[in-house]
Amino acid sequence: MESFTDQSSGQPVSNLELLARHVVEGFITGLHKSPFHGFSVEFAEHRAYNAGDNVRNIDWKLFGRTEKLYTKRYEEETNLRCQFVIDTSSSMYFPQGEKENKLSFSVQSVAALIYLLKRQRDAFGLSLFNDEIKLSTPARSTTVHQQFLLSRLQEVLAAPSLHAGTNLKRSLHQIAESIHKRSLVIVFSDLLTTIYDETQQAALFSALQHLKFNKHEVIIFSVSDHAKEVEFNFENRPYEFVDMETGETVKANASTVKEVYLTAYQAYRKMIALKCAQYKIDLIEADIAEGYSAILSAYLIKRQKMN
Repeated sequence: MESFTDQSSGQPVSNLELLARHVVEGFITGLHKSPFHGFSVEFAEHRAYNAGDNVRNIDWKLFGRTEKLYTKRYEEETNLRCQFVIDTSSSMYFPQGEKENKLSFSVQSVAALIYLLKRQRDAFGLSLFNDEIKLSTPARSTTVHQQFLLSRLQEVLAAPSLHAGTNLKRSLHQIAESIHKRSLVIVFSDLLTTIYDETQQAALFSALQHLKFNKHEVIIFSVSDHAKEVEFNFENRPYEFVDMETGETVKANASTVKEVYLTAYQAYRKMIALKCAQYKIDLIEADIAEGYSAILSAYLIKRQKMN
């Protein structure tokens, strides 16, 4: 994994961490110029002073700038535990050969969110799955843990999984059982595995209910190449469509199958949206062409609601 050195700390910094830092700091700068400026990001490493707090922990320099009392927060003062869940099945590598695919978008989004959580002294864990769970770590807020997760995310980008299927429902059940404290569970997946199978759909919603029954808050980022997968924006000519998980192929003219595909896809998406609303799960459409601001905004909105 390529790395650089942070001049302020002397510690090695991965290129994924540099990207995450760039994304978050640019986003925060934008927040101060937008209607979202009320989000508590600027003083993320502090908390409001309460009567009885040790006055030695007051940040007097910050008081001089804001005329408000804040005390420095420490690692053990974690307010939030967040478990990131990333679908690493082969369909997440669509579109192939492009600079950005669904998996790289998901990985970079999670890296940015981890960086933001670290700034806020919150704890973060990571679960990776395709047809089975490949990694699942507890939530911690240390720098060592952050670097470990970033290295594992970098490994995912470096080693594509060929013909790897998806078992989202089983993975979510296992993750629900493994998280022993109330957490925010953030899932990145294209959710395509259950599109034509009502039995699989029911099993997926049972797994989501399991998370909610265990008192976890849930955000699902439904990751897609919107132009191709949502709008089916292909030229009017013959194509060979390949199932990236099974390798099966179908030859068809794009205009011939477009209406059937869109009807089925839109009905499926509507059903998922209704179920998530029923279970009070945040379902966020994440277009890989739109960048990371929508991801960070959705997280901050959820974070504010949980306070």
